[in-house]
Amino acid sequence: MQDQFIPIDIHTNKLPDWLVSRRHCIRDWQPQVQLIREKINNAIQDMPVHEGITRLLSGTHINYFHCLKIIDILKETEADSRNVFGRYGSQRMKDWQEIVKLYEKDNVYLSEAAQMLCRNVQYEVPSIKKQIAKCEQMQSECDRRETELKKQENSARNDFNSSCQKLGISGKNIRKELVERCYELPRIYDEMALALPSLSQAAKFYKAFMHFMCGSDNKRETVPLLLFMIENGNTTTYEWIHKEKPLRVEEPAINISVEDEEEKKDDVIDFGDGIDFGEIKLETGGIDFGDDVKLETGDIDWGTGDGIQIESISGGDEIDFNISLEESGIEVQGGGLEGGVASGSDALALFDNPVTRINFMNDLLEVESFLKMRLHEMKSGGNDLLSLAQLQNAESFLQVQTTDSVQKMLSTVQTMIVKINDPTLYHLHNIRHSPRYVDNLAVTLKQKLSLVDKSIAMQSRVREKRAEHGEMARDLRPKLDLVISKTKELQSQIEEDISKKYKGRPVNIMGGINTL
Repeated sequence: MQDQFIPIDIHTNKLPDWLVSRRHCIRDWQPQVQLIREKINNAIQDMPVHEGITRLLSGTHINYFHCLKIIDILKETEADSRNVFGRYGSQRMKDWQEIVKLYEKDNVYLSEAAQMLCRNVQYEVPSIKKQIAKCEQMQSECDRRETELKKQENSARNDFNSSCQKLGISGKNIRKELVERCYELPRIYDEMALALPSLSQAAKFYKAFMHFMCGSDNKRETVPLLLFMIENGNTTTYEWIHKEKPLRVEEPAINISVEDEEEKKDDVIDFGDGIDFGEIKLETGGIDFGDDVKLETGDIDWGTGDGIQIESISGGDEIDFNISLEESGIEVQGGGLEGGVASGSDALALFDNPVTRINFMNDLLEVESFLKMRLHEMKSGGNDLLSLAQLQNAESFLQVQTTDSVQKMLSTVQTMIVKINDPTLYHLHNIRHSPRYVDNLAVTLKQKLSLVDKSIAMQSRVREKRAEHGEMARDLRPKLDLVISKTKELQSQIEEDISKKYKGRPVNIMGGINTL
């Protein structure tokens, strides 16, 4: 009696071998199962409409225990075909009863069920779980990637907005806005010209110092352009070169296309199809110069003066070249001393002309270097006596300069250097004088903007991919739950069947099935 309650524990992986070793099943049972599967496939083709049968045949592989349930259902649907001896005349019932008998022969059904249980535990369920985990991992990866792309988008957008802000444009129509900004250059140059007089002390100090140190033998002009602009302001290049104001200034226009290259349409020359040139007749023959034209051969007669008489003017023997300008038709304005027409590069302002702009910067840097060196010498304690001794014979303007005054001059010069080297002014100056620079700048800004569009497009694709993997995971979860429930049901059926063979002793299938 006590042996009846001793449980039988069987590991899932060893269940098929255990059945063979206990002589419940034979080792070569696969060929018989193939015959049974063929009969099941034929029997399924002729089945009555019943909800229970539909539920049994969905989502799992048909086994022996399903066949038993199908027979129970057919007992209800095929009850009319039962005779007095308890047999059924329905072919459906006969087919399924034959399938059950083939299953029960040599306990083939038990071997097949054990194999299905092991396959579900070892392969089917882990595979579905792995697919779901992979989909969830891809979703997390898509979230991480979308976050990175969002950061890239914000970074590229901020970079684009920062570049546009430095250039003073909104970025909607880049080329047009850049060209329009060039028209602000005169106002900017006028504001800079107002600060030129503040450089007078520094330029005067540098010129006086150089004149004192080098003497009258120095033939080199000291910062001539800087001194000229301090005195005359931001004049035209013509006035700087010729030292006189022009009568008229013909400033060159800004010839920069405001259309983008991709917006330009190819210009096609339309020669027209309806042009009537008339009938053109080309006749062979010589050119008719008329009958009055006669060419005579002979030597060229240069003349010997015969018949040509030169009469003297006013009875003199020499030609009088003293002809007034009024009689010659030449008009002179202002005595010829007020200049001419400034055109081309001569019409540009000194700040606007690339050549004079560089010369002005060189003068400023030269004065800055001098002031830095002079300030260092004045602050150096060991050279005070030497400096005073050197400047004893200098003019009072050089002697009265102190460290504070020189420092103030240096600050003024450096302020002007910062203004003229302003990045926005630098871009506008290059835009004004170089159409290719406009193209390069527009391309650079569009590349930054294209990074924003590219990041947005990639984010859209990543979201689509995440949604796709999410849908795959949602489709796999019900399938996983169904396989697990069918596997647990199959396990309990196998345990119950084995228990019957051992007089009702409890049977426990151990191992991976308990983790599902």
